[in-house]
Amino acid sequence: MPRLLQPRSVFSVFNDLFISCQLVKELGAPVEYIVLPTFAYEHKIFVGPFSRKFPRAQLWVAPRQWSWPLNLPLEFFGIFRAKILKDEDLSTPWAAEIEHKILSSPEVGIGPYVEVAFYHKRSRTLLVTDAVIFVPRQPPECISKESLLASAKNGLAVKILSKGKEVPEEPVVDNKKNRQKGWERMVLQILFLGPSNLLEPNASFAQMSQKLIVSPIVKTLVFSKVPEKVRDWIDSIAQDWRFKRIIPAHFSAPVNASRSDFLAAFAFLDDQLGERYGTWPSLSLLLTSLMGKAASYFPPDDMKTLSSLDQFLVSVGAVKKTVSGRKR
Repeated sequence: MPRLLQPRSVFSVFNDLFISCQLVKELGAPVEYIVLPTFAYEHKIFVGPFSRKFPRAQLWVAPRQWSWPLNLPLEFFGIFRAKILKDEDLSTPWAAEIEHKILSSPEVGIGPYVEVAFYHKRSRTLLVTDAVIFVPRQPPECISKESLLASAKNGLAVKILSKGKEVPEEPVVDNKKNRQKGWERMVLQILFLGPSNLLEPNASFAQMSQKLIVSPIVKTLVFSKVPEKVRDWIDSIAQDWRFKRIIPAHFSAPVNASRSDFLAAFAFLDDQLGERYGTWPSLSLLLTSLMGKAASYFPPDDMKTLSSLDQFLVSVGAVKKTVSGRKR
């Protein structure tokens, strides 16, 4: 599980890189290809240092790379001589083992959203970056107890997000209950930026954990802007690839999940697109719709901060309200 859940420091970034290199070396196989499957800075920054650890590996990157506030070239991030991935390109050197499909949206604001999904045929595994996540009920071992207990403290954020209830000033004892409370608060802040109630996070956390979902931030600020492009992408993935597990870049992995679970996480698209899409048989649509009612539901009170942020970004022109982008 990535340590992006913790506050990032220069030390932790290089520590993550060191751990990743060690894990790869333990496999005892050469690294032949390094792939950047998205444009996002938090993924892009690792590619340059990683490639220097494995200088014989070929570099491949998702198309339409960009950065903000300055649109810097890949070379600025230490990425040199990279080849550009093309959608469903069967000429890649790994095509016999791994297929890929690219979501390349119109610009949703300051730039487009780009993500590449991969399918490892032999293990029937789908690999994605930000498309879906699975939040485990218990805090994983890679999150330190210090971080969990720090989140369990009733600080300023808890006082602000307490629904007006009295916030007790009490020391945090190191026990399983407080570590769990810290984990729940940490997750809700990551998913919603400003959840409705950090004092008592149990109910909201229960609705967001132990199921495959689209991150509320990605759903609100990206996927809801380009529903047609996203629907085409996920339909193509579910129709062509018979995966039985998913490996996301964030939170828990691998996740035992079927194509129905994957489609259910995107059930919110049905409300936006209505009945304009008829690519699935009626029975599959019915089952997916029923599953999706739970999988794509987010507590309305917790969504208020994100909704307000979205409205503000739309009002100032930083993000578009909706962009049509279905392939014709």
